[in-house]
Amino acid sequence: MTTVQDLRRVDDEAFRRLLDRNAIWKRMVKAGDRLPMLPVYEVDLGPVHLDRLLDTGPLVLVFIRYAGSGYCEALLRAYAAELEPALTALGAHLVAVSPQAPRRLAGVKHRDELPFLVASDPRHVLIDALNIGFSSPGADRPLATGRSVLPFAAVVVADRTGHVRFAEVRPNWLEQLPAATVIRAVRALGGAASIA
Repeated sequence: MTTVQDLRRVDDEAFRRLLDRNAIWKRMVKAGDRLPMLPVYEVDLGPVHLDRLLDTGPLVLVFIRYAGSGYCEALLRAYAAELEPALTALGAHLVAVSPQAPRRLAGVKHRDELPFLVASDPRHVLIDALNIGFSSPGADRPLATGRSVLPFAAVVVADRTGHVRFAEVRPNWLEQLPAATVIRAVRALGGAASIA
């Protein structure tokens, strides 16, 4: 038989989970934050420093789980067709970031002939700095890094000064952020996009 105390305990537990979840979301990257200038490892070029990319244009970071994820690979193909050409025309850089080992990420970049940078954050330093990572037991196998931290589905747009102007973090990988939304965010940089 369920008692009033049982109901209160369930309500209290649900409320605590709600608070915990909200605290996590409040700590994640958001517009106005400063982008951490940490290097990532591009699968063909080696270490790439974000501040050097910002020297020549705004930066769009797209966080994916790993090569081999159908949702992530579909997103990369869609962004190669719809997002990358528009960003190039706007003078912006597109970088896909995953905590997966570079050798595994290289396969998807080369197979799908992705025209943008595909980078590894194998120790999830950038992912942690943006507070978009979560522990996923078993992820160490596809990541091949001995770690089990994955990023939430996220897109971060930074202007040339390194300030985040747009950030979208989603718990659900099933819904892609439309390329048009990212393009609007980069266009909205206006004068900030052309700071030398």
